[in-house]
Amino acid sequence: MPLSEHEQKLLEQLEKQLHEDDPKFASSMGSDPGRSWSTRHLVIGVLATLAGVLLLLVGVTVQSILVGVLGFVVMGAGVYFATMRSSVAAKAKSGGNAKKSGKSRSSFMSNLEERWDERHRGEQ
Repeated sequence: MPLSEHEQKLLEQLEKQLHEDDPKFASSMGSDPGRSWSTRHLVIGVLATLAGVLLLLVGVTVQSILVGVLGFVVMGAGVYFATMRSSVAAKAKSGGNAKKSGKSRSSFMSNLEERWDERHRGEQ
């Protein structure tokens, strides 16, 4: 079920406020517009994963534990690299950010509470 225009605007405001109040938490949730999927990372990661699978199979075929373990490590590193997100814009932004005081967080929560109360009053 799609959100109405009003709900989309509220969601955008909440996201913007979250990014301003707690950028570290917002980036950990993955909604930071500065972080995006990189095609280059994906291609290199998939190729490394395939090379790791190949090494693993070669290790099993020649019965060499060292080659098999190396293949598994390369395969894991490829998957990790493929799922990594690039954060070029996020690194540039985080250079001059200072930590905000606790008061801004409480105002964020009070705004959320007010909006919640308004929404429930409107339904009744």
